Amino acid sequence: MKAYFGRRYMLSASHRLHAEGLSADENLAAYGKCNNPRGHGHNYIVEVLAGGPVDQGTGMVIDMVALDETVRGRVIERFDHTNLNMDPLFVNRVPTTENLCRVVFGLLKDALPAGELEYVRIEETENNFFECHGA
Repeated sequence: MKAYFGRRYMLSASHRLHAEGLSADENLAAYGKCNNPRGHGHNYIVEVLAGGPVDQGTGMVIDMVALDETVRGRVIERFDHTNLNMDPLFVNRVPTTENLCRVVFGLLKDALPAGELEYVRIEETENNFFECHGA
């Protein structure tokens, strides 16, 4: 039987939503105020869900401390208090939260200390959230 363990993390980052292939008017139409040349920021909540068998010795799907170390080392330290547009992973993609979710999933997919990454969910605002189930 498969069990699941989820954990939430916070990070603050800024971005500007702007696609080089679009005109100024097209960018404004697509992204509205999020196309502000000075950018804007969010306090993101990143949720990670791991699934797998429960270890008979520990009774856990994944060690929480090891998961925290992995997420902090690969995601939080990389993106917290940064401008996402400046990160090499966003050089050729617009740093929408959809793309941030896909990037975070990719950074964690093969890095978990146990279990399997089921999904990454990122809350951008109290009204907007994004999920990635495989990338």
